[in-house]
Amino acid sequence: MIPVGLIGWAILIAAVLLLVGSAVRILLEYERGVLFRLGRFTMVKGPGLRFIIPVVDKMIKVSLRTVAMDVPPQDVITRDNVSVKVNAVIYFRVLEPEKALIEVENYLYATSQLAQTTLRSVLGQSELDELLTHRDKINQELQTILDRHTDAWGVKVSNVEVKHIDLPVEMQRAMARQAEAERERRSKVIHAEGEFQASEKLAAAAGVISTQAGALQLRYLQTLTEVAAEKNSTILFPLPIELVKPFIDREHRREEEKT
Repeated sequence: MIPVGLIGWAILIAAVLLLVGSAVRILLEYERGVLFRLGRFTMVKGPGLRFIIPVVDKMIKVSLRTVAMDVPPQDVITRDNVSVKVNAVIYFRVLEPEKALIEVENYLYATSQLAQTTLRSVLGQSELDELLTHRDKINQELQTILDRHTDAWGVKVSNVEVKHIDLPVEMQRAMARQAEAERERRSKVIHAEGEFQASEKLAAAAGVISTQAGALQLRYLQTLTEVAAEKNSTILFPLPIELVKPFIDREHRREEEKT
């Protein structure tokens, strides 16, 4: 049989170990311990080995790391009456642990719900083109509104990003037709500008040729050379009288001199 005295010592040692274990807390570097004494907030303790008074004190750990939270897809009707589904992601962290516990029951849930309602409100005041082309501006507006509301909870919203905008199929087709029409318009404008520049160059070339007597003849001969080089066949060209007129005039003068 085990002596009664030994059993008593074992119970005493176990009680001491249990008491010491309940009085010791270890906080990691990214954690803070919010200490409540008899139900009242006392202090915030930093990382390391911390001791509390059993039964009297209660310590709740709060993480200070940045949280990346997905905002579920929200049905939004834009200002120009287009129904879209939009989801986002928000990045936030706790700056004041005591407020995150005292001012709000569950700061993670509260921040998520606030992000959903703010997303629907802000995007509902914007037109579809703004959602697609000015996303940075909308992200900044969402971040400002969320940060202002969560400041009372000791939470800092550092960034908000709209991830995906799901458009109806009819709207996607309409945008595709619009993009195609825009590309065709740009193609026609570029072609017209090219034709205009070419006409200017041709007008300048015609001006130069008109001032030089032999320029037209040289251009005609150059065209004959190019065509002859490209085609391996016999080509008949009408010979302008201007090309042979100098030779005819020379023969006339010789005949006049002889007579």
